Amino acid sequence: MSDTWWRNAVIYQIYPRSFADTNGDGVGDIAGITRRIGHLASLGVDAVWLSPFYPSPWADGGYDVADFRDVDPLLGTLADFDELVAAAHGHGIKVIVDIVPNHTSEQHPWFREALAAPPGSPARERYIFRDGRGPDGSLPPSNWESRFGGPAWTRLPDGQWYLHLFAREQPDLNWTNPEVRAEFVDILRFWSRRGVDGFRIDVANSLFKDLNEPLRDVVVIPKGSGLEDIAANPDHPHWDRPEVHEVYREWRQVFEEFDPPRVAVAEAWLPNDRLVRYLRPDELHQAFNFEFLRCPWDATAYRRVIDASIAFTASVGTVATWVLSNHDVVRPVSVLGLPTGTDLNAWLLSDGAEPPADVELGRRRARAAALLELALPGSTYVYQGEELGLPEVADLPAEVLQDPQWERTGHTAKGRDGCRVPIPWERSGPSLGFGQAPGWLPQPPGWAELSVEAQTGDPGSTLELYRTALRVRREFRADESFAWDEKYDEGDVLAFTRGEHVLVLVNTGSDPVTLPDAEVLVSSAPLSDGTLPADTAVWLRR
Repeated sequence: MSDTWWRNAVIYQIYPRSFADTNGDGVGDIAGITRRIGHLASLGVDAVWLSPFYPSPWADGGYDVADFRDVDPLLGTLADFDELVAAAHGHGIKVIVDIVPNHTSEQHPWFREALAAPPGSPARERYIFRDGRGPDGSLPPSNWESRFGGPAWTRLPDGQWYLHLFAREQPDLNWTNPEVRAEFVDILRFWSRRGVDGFRIDVANSLFKDLNEPLRDVVVIPKGSGLEDIAANPDHPHWDRPEVHEVYREWRQVFEEFDPPRVAVAEAWLPNDRLVRYLRPDELHQAFNFEFLRCPWDATAYRRVIDASIAFTASVGTVATWVLSNHDVVRPVSVLGLPTGTDLNAWLLSDGAEPPADVELGRRRARAAALLELALPGSTYVYQGEELGLPEVADLPAEVLQDPQWERTGHTAKGRDGCRVPIPWERSGPSLGFGQAPGWLPQPPGWAELSVEAQTGDPGSTLELYRTALRVRREFRADESFAWDEKYDEGDVLAFTRGEHVLVLVNTGSDPVTLPDAEVLVSSAPLSDGTLPADTAVWLRR
């Protein structure tokens, strides 16, 4: 692959605890990924992105990191990691790892040192400590709220408060501190020297905060994403501060030290006009396209997002990314089987019963959406289990939930465990081939027929659809040309060309539409009578 391999790659996200377990403890591990690398090779992906595998107390699924330069013993060793990188590279698969720069675990040596040190000490300056408001300092320093519910401040016995935009166990780092900046530059070099090809940057827009006293309160948006927060607070005190771009310019220089240069993709819930600032030629390479992820099953909405995504990224010389799901959101098979506008949090709280999802419709639409995103110019991120058509496990019992949102919100948000259930590999066994014991989250009985074993060789399966689509995609992916087709693109039908010969049609409506006379390369559902059925996509060669 060239140095610009990422411009048209398919990147497969692995949540390590839920991919494959080799030692029978019910938790996926690094060796399990290595053992199953053949699946990724046969699928045809270009890279894998690993969610955090670092030493962690697992208060937030591994995103509370206690040591950024090692592997959690629960998941293996650095030697296991090196074997995985070698195995992936042996199959031509790049490796991207998660970097979590906004916060550490409360068990990180720096934070332990800070707790033992007095207010105003150098150890506390690595984090964000403040005195409280009110005559006795008993009120939080600001009204900032945690993403997981409740105040973003926790008070210590000595009276000071520390900031955590996420769980209490995840204290935020102070990015105005030179030690913090130097530490992460060294972390990037550490993993790059071990052969890592790139980095996914967790909450990339959150590093800097406006800490000028008095701290500014914000307009609180209940359960809002960064998109809603920025709309309500354009000069937000802790999202998308301009100083963050200095860090990414420095990081880009680090990436360029290596041959080939390392790449980076940002997780940043921002509108396009602000997101592209992170993608300027001297900063990061890509950013996740959350507006596409949130798009309803509607051709007009897709046109708007696709046009904006391509235009904005082209304005800074990069390409758009396309993503339908990840480890933080409800799986698309379920979302697309629910009425548009369904409150997904309320739906999860009802154990997926109110309203019931039409899984057959959702899987049909998810298959079509996969062909849509894989045909668009740029790179596509696929979350483990998408290729199997897995639905959300909405009815996980309360006693097995581990997402901190469940407790932090007083049981008013069920959280993200339903998309993190271990994936099925085989039709039988205590965890359907995931391992020799039941997995850390229970799998639904119906998943046996969604396993890799059950779907392999079945031409109508979602797995074989992905394998075919990724194989065909290689024929035209390097050509970044894209144009809406004047004849067929209208109403409920999306139609566009890739290169000179590939025509893509996606029918988001309820009525079949007539197809042109052309060779069918791949379709998301059977075609008949020369028509494209509802909720179906097709790639044609003409």
